[in-house]
Amino acid sequence: MTLDIVLVFGILGLALASFVWEKVPVEVTAIAVFGVILALGLLPVDTALLVLSNPAPVTVGAMFMVSAGLEKCGAIEILTGYFKKLAKAGYIPFLFVMILSVAFISAFINNTPVVVIFMPVLLGLAREMDVPASKLLIPLSYASIFGGVCTLMGTSTNILISGIAQTYDLEPFSMFELAKAGLPLLVLGTIYLMLFSKKRLPVRETLTQILSPEERREFITEAFIHHNSPLAGKNLIESRILKTPGVRVLEIFRGSISIPDKLNEVILHPGDRLVLACKPHGISRARSVEGLDFLGEIGEGLEQIAASEGSIVEGFIGPNSSIVGKTVGEIDFRQRFRMIVLALHRRGKNVREKLETLPLEFGDTLLMMGTDQAIGSLRSSTDIVLLDKPHVPSRSRRKKIPIVVATILGIVGFTTFTNFPIVASAIIGVGVLLVTKCISSKEAFSSVGWNIIFLIYGMLALGMAMQETGASTLLANNAVSAVNTFVPVEWQPYVMLAVLYLMCSILTEILSNNATAALLAPVGISIALTMGIDPRSFLVVTAIASSASFATPIGYQTNTFVYGVGGYRFSDFIKFGLPLNLMYFSVSIFLIPMIWPFY
Repeated sequence: MTLDIVLVFGILGLALASFVWEKVPVEVTAIAVFGVILALGLLPVDTALLVLSNPAPVTVGAMFMVSAGLEKCGAIEILTGYFKKLAKAGYIPFLFVMILSVAFISAFINNTPVVVIFMPVLLGLAREMDVPASKLLIPLSYASIFGGVCTLMGTSTNILISGIAQTYDLEPFSMFELAKAGLPLLVLGTIYLMLFSKKRLPVRETLTQILSPEERREFITEAFIHHNSPLAGKNLIESRILKTPGVRVLEIFRGSISIPDKLNEVILHPGDRLVLACKPHGISRARSVEGLDFLGEIGEGLEQIAASEGSIVEGFIGPNSSIVGKTVGEIDFRQRFRMIVLALHRRGKNVREKLETLPLEFGDTLLMMGTDQAIGSLRSSTDIVLLDKPHVPSRSRRKKIPIVVATILGIVGFTTFTNFPIVASAIIGVGVLLVTKCISSKEAFSSVGWNIIFLIYGMLALGMAMQETGASTLLANNAVSAVNTFVPVEWQPYVMLAVLYLMCSILTEILSNNATAALLAPVGISIALTMGIDPRSFLVVTAIASSASFATPIGYQTNTFVYGVGGYRFSDFIKFGLPLNLMYFSVSIFLIPMIWPFY
């Protein structure tokens, strides 16, 4: 073992530890890995720059943009409208149609917008069907994974492994090559969800359900600091307003301008108007605060603004949100969004204490309250995705649906029936969408999961360093030697295929699908070449195992979405998803060698 191999394994270990530790964003770790590899000379600069020529990241970015085009024009929302009619048919028929619909869409566009758009729809329909939302959201995420495995463009993992194959002078995946195994797995997965979702999925509370009926009824009203008020010259803490039970201060207006400072530090002036959120019992207590008058009860010549019920909504932190890693206090959430955070759900736990100092994370679900105007403004934000109802696109975009659908069909057609590579088809497709104004350039670039792109580049560099230094070959030789010692010759390829699947499955549950694929696809190729067999089956196993993440909520992005929104616990995914993982493993190891023979 050379020094370079030791250094590569050390970098790999530190990278894996960082991914599991989750204190540093994955894309930061990935770029740091790339930089360290260059600094230590584990890859010559010219060789390292070949990573940037890999078609996979460009293709993934382009497919993000194409998916955004379909989302922005409202094509997916049209389909969700039909679900309301199906809700009357009952839970099982509805579940069946939902699984197949989501799987079909996810086979051709990025999974993330599909799940994001369907979540508010399912939350609303769950109430109509009198079914807990937790009985629908895990099947939603799993269905998107089922579909993504079936085509080249269904998930970034497939595109990435296809690109890695090209760097080894192997044939890339064709558009529907993976469907040979993906469709049987889709059928089995659908049967599993149909049989066991109702009985084995837990009944969990969403954030709105943790509030009592009294807590759900809050009212927005305004109060006035009159000229002789004893509150003038004091801040909110000194005035005892914040200590009044059932009363929250949302905003302070001086004249017609909202004061941007931290509310606790604002010195009250005569004429200030306070926007209050009051529980029913809090209104009477607020009226008893000396020096605080409600508009309409005083002769100030001010127009009364009637008390109105404050709306409580749920939303989750999206993957491209600018507020990830910052606390509610740091971003001044109340002033920025004109909303107050009532509670937060993270990793199966409802948090209601110290919300101001808790750094926000991707996938966090927030329970917020504010006026209808504030909620309307929040709907246009890319930082928080509201779950009370699906986003309704502008009518003008609906006319663009045929163009977007034709573009996607064009990408599929060119890649399937010609030798045109998918990266070229995807770039041309994005150009069509931009020129026809189906999507703006700002929307296109903001839709790209740049954290995923940089993660792919960093992991590709690490994979290349493992190959150049001989680390991948060393791993492959040791693995093959161990299998040769204990396994009969005729079974050795099957055992190695199973070992690779289990390695991918375990890593993808604790890291991410793309990181796992980038690290283990080169190892799988090295194993196959060492054994003198066709690497194709090992590439297919890596693609399926890296995406088939059912047993944890952190291995796949869509699982993370539904984790917080559905109020699930970590153990819910293990209990319900682990049998599905084992099913995918068993069927894959049986089917793949039949479809892609070793010799």
